[in-house]
Amino acid sequence: MLFNSLTFAVFLPVVYALYRVLPFRAQNYMLLAASYLFYGWWDWRFLFLMIVSTCLDFWTGLILERAKMTRQQVWLPLTFLTVGAFLLVGCNFGTLVRTAVGMHATGPIISTAMPSVLLYLPLGLALAAGAFAWLSRLPEDKRRKYSMILSMCVNLAILGTFKYFNFFVDSAVTALNDIGIAAQPRHFDIVLPVGISFYTFQSMSYAIDIYKRELKPVERFLDFGLFVAFFPQLVAGPIERARHLLPQIIQPRTLSFTETTRGLFLILLGLFKKIAIADGAAMTVDQIFNSSGPVSWLEVVVGTILFAVQIYTDFSGYSDIARGTAKLFGVDIMVNFRLPYFARSPRDFWNRWHISLSTWLGDYLYKPLGGNRGSMAFTCRNLMLTMLLGGLWHGAAWNYILWGAYHGTALSAHRVLTGGKGRPASPDGRIEAVLKTLGFGIVTLYGWLLFRAHSFDQIATFTRTLLTGAGGLRLSAALPPLSTLLGIVVLATWEIGQYRAGGDGRFYQRYPAWTVGFAMAAMAFLLVMGSSNAPAQFIYFQF
Repeated sequence: MLFNSLTFAVFLPVVYALYRVLPFRAQNYMLLAASYLFYGWWDWRFLFLMIVSTCLDFWTGLILERAKMTRQQVWLPLTFLTVGAFLLVGCNFGTLVRTAVGMHATGPIISTAMPSVLLYLPLGLALAAGAFAWLSRLPEDKRRKYSMILSMCVNLAILGTFKYFNFFVDSAVTALNDIGIAAQPRHFDIVLPVGISFYTFQSMSYAIDIYKRELKPVERFLDFGLFVAFFPQLVAGPIERARHLLPQIIQPRTLSFTETTRGLFLILLGLFKKIAIADGAAMTVDQIFNSSGPVSWLEVVVGTILFAVQIYTDFSGYSDIARGTAKLFGVDIMVNFRLPYFARSPRDFWNRWHISLSTWLGDYLYKPLGGNRGSMAFTCRNLMLTMLLGGLWHGAAWNYILWGAYHGTALSAHRVLTGGKGRPASPDGRIEAVLKTLGFGIVTLYGWLLFRAHSFDQIATFTRTLLTGAGGLRLSAALPPLSTLLGIVVLATWEIGQYRAGGDGRFYQRYPAWTVGFAMAAMAFLLVMGSSNAPAQFIYFQF
């Protein structure tokens, strides 16, 4: 279900109305059902994968803490797994609903049949029960170690199969053919489940935190299920941490007028970014990067700048809507962007861009690798490995890995040039700050060219065009519509105000009510104008 769809415009008020009249525990049950409906609206069968991750890490958290589980902690997850398995192969309810409202139903994930489920499901459940029974009899140190290994292997195997299997097969076949060994690719006929990277990382972090003794396991399966599936941030983040989100799920929540109005404003801001700006910029970006003929220097520059605008407004717009929607239910989820294009260095950028992923990679990859607790070469190696895997997280394509290597190189170079210092000894002056922001902005823009390009040949061609000025100032691609250009101006003015206020997201409260009202009216007006733009899927749905 898309935030910028009529379906969601009906779904959210209904869920909110039910939430307001239900008692606390029933609120959680209803939100879990709504979250599964939200995710399953695309294809019910993919719910099985989310349920597998949920059950696995719920059990892992308990077995890491103690050797015994209650009957409810065993049988309730097993029930969810059974229902999810039948949804995977036999439930046509989602197809029927989508047909009724004129939506296109997707094809099968993997060719399966009901008899196979009747055969393999009991076997799979028996193996799972046997594995956890065996783990429960081990000494504590081995129980914890093997439980964590089991959780990591299963989660990464699911993620690797659905997201990376065909990519690695194609890469291996290409490499073998290049050295003269004839090979034919063997592919899985599978579709990448929406949001699988986000909810897998979120679920994994819960088990890892318990293993590190930084968190106690949750006792109620349905509470943990809501933590994994909470619909505002399920599909494209932010990647929440259990120690931040779970307490808000377990304890009764309160709604305030201030936070509700703040939530509505964030929804407006996110829709404005997505519909008025990102969708309008997408047309020009696609024309330039999908061009089959030669492109000019100006087209490469315009296409790259507009893609930087598109990906920021698209992704931060989703995060704004997610945060605003969560606030309607009394839940606070983390800020995922803090004015990233005002960054003055590579480290500063990753403290501002996709914060939930950069902090996840820092806590669960960079620091376990050794972080900066060693020589400069050791630190740079860890930075490079972290960013390479961060690039691969974004998708199964070599340009994402190249983008990760590019940012890993930038972070390493900055670390070497600053002597390992996190920040300068004295604050930058105004002119110096502007020059650093502009200078690193160029570095960021070229990184987005690597990210958006669809082949190494296109990267080489566009880079050569930038360096030689080929094609001059010719611009054959159509510029974005007026609503998009005005939206960029309004958003830039808004974010400059935030930056001057020290990055305070509530800076607008310092201004007179008529000023804030005018800004919101301008956003709403441009949002309506931008509704004529061809809708584009949120970019990060593919990750």
